[in-house]
Order: sequence, then structure tokens, then C-alpha cells
Amino acid sequence: MPTRRKVNSVRVVLLAVVCILIIAGLAGVFVVKNGLSSTGNGDKNIVFTIESGDALDQVVENLENENLISNATVTKLYAKVSHNTNFVAGTFELNNGMSVKEILSYIQDSTKLKKDALILKVPEGKWAKEIAAEISNLYDGKFSSEEILNQWNDISYIQKLAKDYSFIHVDDLNNSNYKVKLEGYLFPDTYYLGKEDSIDEITRIMLDRFEVMYKENKELFSKSHYSVQQVISLASVVQFEASSKEDMEMIAGIFHNRLEQGMKLQSSVTVCYALYDDFKDPKDCETNPEVDSPYNTYLHEGLPIGPILNPGDDAIKAVLAPKKTDYLFFAADIYNKLDGKVHYSKTYKEHQQICEELGLNL
Repeated sequence: MPTRRKVNSVRVVLLAVVCILIIAGLAGVFVVKNGLSSTGNGDKNIVFTIESGDALDQVVENLENENLISNATVTKLYAKVSHNTNFVAGTFELNNGMSVKEILSYIQDSTKLKKDALILKVPEGKWAKEIAAEISNLYDGKFSSEEILNQWNDISYIQKLAKDYSFIHVDDLNNSNYKVKLEGYLFPDTYYLGKEDSIDEITRIMLDRFEVMYKENKELFSKSHYSVQQVISLASVVQFEASSKEDMEMIAGIFHNRLEQGMKLQSSVTVCYALYDDFKDPKDCETNPEVDSPYNTYLHEGLPIGPILNPGDDAIKAVLAPKKTDYLFFAADIYNKLDGKVHYSKTYKEHQQICEELGLNL
């Protein structure tokens, strides 16, 4: 006969096993439920393309990269179990408020395809005049570059935009010295435009994308002692100076240090924009630090008068949350003399030595 103590021990073990199984089951349910839920509240529209021949794994990976799903494993399992794997090749417009079930159903429906879309690709670092030229080409001259730029410089038009976009401040943009008043706000992304879209509609599509970024970083913007225009101005310089997220954070930190210590930024890329139509070669930026322009940070203290290009998410975040260091100088190995990297230094003497090693003109 088993003793009472042994019986109780068995009961305790069984109870523990049952509890573990229940907890595991509940955890599994939570993971699955969470993995099938939307990743946002529907405030972000995302153009999603399925290439011909894309299998389930590729489609799910792309959905995860676009932050439209939170759990690739759960999504693939659900797709297989529910027989939602026959996707239609083409372009769809999804949003982050859609559940996995809704997304999978949507991308299997050929009637949901975006038809006759014109694709506008705006990479990080493009000038507004380059974007205007691309739009003009895309629409076969329906709008001239000059016509587009005139609208982006029209203060009465900007006043209308300011009523719909909280990040646009008319007083900050009402400056006759600006090359293009909306420079910096034409957010880098891939856009799918309608053939009948107007300049206003195209502009608002890009501003809508900027607004998504702005809302995502609203707390950081509110904590910054710089205005939105100043953040974007500095971010545009950082974007031009750096190619990696890590270097952007480092360089943003250096610029913050220089501004706090009353030093000039002395960024050669601001010379590039100061030259504008006369800018032909990156070397021109190094050899023309005396060009007379409010954008030139060799001549003028503080930030350039305005953005010098249209920065992307990483550059803007780098300015809002820079890397804290004691560095005051940096030099990029643009001629690949050493390692092709950006080199940092605390003193001008160290900086001089590095520039000599990299073959850069001071």
C-alpha cells in the first residue's frame, strides 16, 4: 500500500504538470493571438508588391520587413492551415491596421490590385529639384519641373498645407533665401501615383509619409530644443555626410557638440547646396568654402538657413537622439586611402593629421 505522503507527492507533481500545461497553453494562445493581430492602428498606408513567383516564405518575409505582421512563424502557420497561400502578383495598398487574416485575404484578391500606378522612387538625400524633375519625367511633361518647384515655393500654397499638417510652420518656411521652401519635407520612399494626380495630390502623398514619421517620433520632437525646421535642416546635413545609421548618430552628436560650444559646423556638404546649380563634383564642396550663401556653414554660425536635401528616417532620428561623445571633428575616407570609414577626433590637431592621411583638403 502506498503511503499517504507518496500519494500526496504524486498529486503535487500531477498538479504542477497540469499547471505548466495550462500556462503553456495560455502562452501559446497569447502568442498566436498577438501574432495574428494588426501591428498598428491603421494610420500608416504601405504599398506592397508581390513579384511573380514569390512563394509564401518570401511574401511573409516582405510583410515582416514592412512591419505589417509581427510574427512570421505564426503568419506562415496560419496561412497554411487556412489555405491562404495563393497570392496574386502585383501591387496592393495595405495599412498597419489590418490583421493577418485581412492581409492574406486582400493579397489573394485581384480586384484589390493598384492598377495603372506610376512609381516614384525618392531615395534618401535627393534634392527637391531632382524630385521635381523625376515627377515631370514620370508624367511625360504634364508638369514641368519649374511648375512643380514654383508650387513648392508658393507661400500661399504652403499656408494651405499648414492647415492640414501640424509640422509645417509658415513662418519658418516664409524665407525668400530658400532654394525650395518644401526642401526637407518630401519624405524618401517609393510612391505609387495615379496618372491623373495633380501636383497638390502628389505633394500631399509625400507629406502624408512625412507625417507618419513625425507622429512616430512626436515625443522626441517635443523634447528637442530645436524647431521641426531646425531638426530637418540638421538631419539633411547628417544625411549628406553619412551613409550608415551608426555614423549618422555619431556625426549628429558631433554637430550637437559643436553647436553647444559655439563652433561653426563647417560642413562641406552645405557648400554643395550653396553652389546649387554650379555644383558639379563633390570636390567642388571642399574647394569652395568661401562661396557666399546663407547655407554655407563655413561662413555662418549655427545651422544652415534651411534643409539642404530631403533626409530619411535614420538621419532624423540621429538628430533627435544623437550619440553622446567628446568628439568635435570627423573626416570620411571618401578616397578609400585607409579603410573607407569615417574617422573621429577630439582636437583639431588630430583632425588635421587624419585629413592628411585621407588626402582631404582642409
